[in-house]
Amino acid sequence: MHTQIFYHSARVTSRRKRGLLINCWNVHFYSTDARKKPFHILFFGRDQFSCDVFKRLHDAQDIWQSISIATNPDVKTGRRGSHLSVSPLKLLGGPLGVPVHTIPQRKVDFRGWLVRQPPSPFTNTDETCFSVPETHLLVTASFGRILSPSLLFLFPPGQRLNVHPSLLPAYRGPAPIQRALMQGEKKTGVCVIDMMEKKEGIDAGSVWGCESTVIPENATFTSLSVELARTGGDLLVKVLRDMLLGKARSAPQCLLSSTTPHAPAISASDAQVDFTSQTASDVVRLSRAISHQRPPMTTMPNGRTLQLHDVSVSGRHDDLGPTGPGWAVYSPHTRTVLVSCADGEWLGVLRLKTQDRTLLAAKEWWNGVKGLGLLHEGMLKLG
Repeated sequence: MHTQIFYHSARVTSRRKRGLLINCWNVHFYSTDARKKPFHILFFGRDQFSCDVFKRLHDAQDIWQSISIATNPDVKTGRRGSHLSVSPLKLLGGPLGVPVHTIPQRKVDFRGWLVRQPPSPFTNTDETCFSVPETHLLVTASFGRILSPSLLFLFPPGQRLNVHPSLLPAYRGPAPIQRALMQGEKKTGVCVIDMMEKKEGIDAGSVWGCESTVIPENATFTSLSVELARTGGDLLVKVLRDMLLGKARSAPQCLLSSTTPHAPAISASDAQVDFTSQTASDVVRLSRAISHQRPPMTTMPNGRTLQLHDVSVSGRHDDLGPTGPGWAVYSPHTRTVLVSCADGEWLGVLRLKTQDRTLLAAKEWWNGVKGLGLLHEGMLKLG
């Protein structure tokens, strides 16, 4: 079967062949009266989200003939390279007997990377060829790299898919789960979308499937990521089964507006707490969203940074008297360091880590601070 793409077409001509993939105004659909052959799948991923999606896909063995993994190479980390960091997806694929291909470590080298190790079916490099095998399917999930046009061209249009954990077009970008939690969203979801070239937009492809879910009140990045990955894996399997049956449909995303939230990567500035503008609830949401990457941080009077671990809203403490945002004190009753926030409530911090020091329980840390001469009338100013 030959695959053609019709852009800006008001209608499809009568010469349409069976199984033809149509594209009218960026809307894809399959029209076929016979079941397609299962796919040869190349799956790009790296982290636990990728693993949970892949497990669902691997279990659905009726939709693929072969399945391979492409993931990050092993990297030495820690002091003097004492620790070897291995992709969780690689660790998952090995025991399952799934071929694992490692990409170059440097992004500049990945731009021209192709799967070349036999017996991979993904070796065609002729971008002008119109006979790309209809069974080739590309899937990415939390991969974190931009795929080159030369790699995308190995797969038919409509069969370059991405599993994205947000209700698109909201939260396009690499950190949709973190940003949704930071903003206090009540609902999120996962979409299976078309992969496009970078110049056409990041996470802007047509949507093949979408599933929404309520965000639990105490959700963390880890807990919500697991739920969305499992939902996304099931949704991906459903989309692929519909493709094989000729029932799959996709539709363009809604247009962006001035209020559409985005999801840029988490940076060091995101972890910096401003007690004059952030409430205790804000800091708790921040911790739930990014503490696995960057614990919320503030600054001590001596200029050292201070990480805040295991935080909670401690409510109001009128017995401490009127205090401005950022003042901290140890509470024997709660066994936490209390920090006054913008809303007049107090943030409870169970464990703290001063720059270049070990992580300590609140009481032990506070006793150390007292010996530094940084307290003013029994309190410490942070930020």
